[in-house]
Amino acid sequence: MDQSISVVFFLAAVLVFAAILFAVISLTRRGSTSLDVNKYRIKWMAIEQQLNQAEVMTFQLSVLNADTLLDQALKEKGIQGATMGERMKNMQHKWSHANNVWAAHKLRNQIAHEPDVKLSYDTARRALASFKQALKDVGAI
Repeated sequence: MDQSISVVFFLAAVLVFAAILFAVISLTRRGSTSLDVNKYRIKWMAIEQQLNQAEVMTFQLSVLNADTLLDQALKEKGIQGATMGERMKNMQHKWSHANNVWAAHKLRNQIAHEPDVKLSYDTARRALASFKQALKDVGAI
């Protein structure tokens, strides 16, 4: 009887270990997560509509929001990195226009950290176009 209890405990331990292993593997898989394209399209359309040529403040706000949306997509996709820059670096090989994405992100950093940044409507539009392509590359839109 003691031997049968030992076998039961052993089998239970093996099952628990297998379940934990499966959970860890499932939770740590990178880059295979599909995104809710409809959710991202709706958010992206709101950002594009936010950009208003007659309102200078919308130039900066739309760039900040586009950068945030891309970062959200990268995180949700499971791209590793403690910062957006690290996540972008890990996606470097998948961007169709990597230099444009980096330039748009650097513009976002200027807006966020330098109080005197002046932004034109065309510059904001170009940055949004770069973020849009990056979101397409990630599979968000």
